[in-house]
Amino acid sequence: MKLRQRPRWIVLIAGVILSIALTGIAYGALGDRTLSRGSRGADVKEMQSRLVQLGYGVGPIDGAFGPKTETAIRSFQKDHGLKIDGLAGTKTISELKRLTGQSTNAAGKAIGYKNVDINLLAHAVNGEARGEPYLGQVAVAAVILNRIADPAFPKTIADIIYQPGAFSSVNDGQINLTPSASSIRAAQEAASGVDPSKGALFFFNPAKTTNKYIWSRPELTKIGNHIFTK
Repeated sequence: MKLRQRPRWIVLIAGVILSIALTGIAYGALGDRTLSRGSRGADVKEMQSRLVQLGYGVGPIDGAFGPKTETAIRSFQKDHGLKIDGLAGTKTISELKRLTGQSTNAAGKAIGYKNVDINLLAHAVNGEARGEPYLGQVAVAAVILNRIADPAFPKTIADIIYQPGAFSSVNDGQINLTPSASSIRAAQEAASGVDPSKGALFFFNPAKTTNKYIWSRPELTKIGNHIFTK
């Protein structure tokens, strides 16, 4: 008995369906599903790009959710007060989108600033806020960037940081220490527009200063050991 062959178009469709099932390709945008170890697709690739933009290493940006991407997600969740489960669910993805905006920079470079500026900013954050909560480190970086827009301050990151008497880490040499990974991420995040300081131009540790001028400034927020003022 001769078996009837299936039409070629049926075979092709079946092959496409099988390919999708095996590779886990997602057609939706980032946020349409929860991503986890083993997920693949364009949405995973976008998530990886956004993580890299904030300074989290994911390995190759290849659309494959592997162990390095999971480690980056866990670090991101820890830094931003989210449930640390390694899953890119609704809250994690929403926060990631909020911090990186609508567009991504797959190269991981902060828009509007040169790499040398970000590196110097990270040195300052490390010198001024080492040991502070991550959001406090971002806030310190934001203060430096906020000064650029204020006519009372110099117009470059370098000139602001090295303005005489502006930062204790310059005076005591701590600015020359190698910045930590969190300091680098904080500098990149602040450069992308994130500002936990609420627009502050100054910050200080109340346990370490008696300066009447800095104490007279209106307080905007307190993060860790630092008070941020206008």
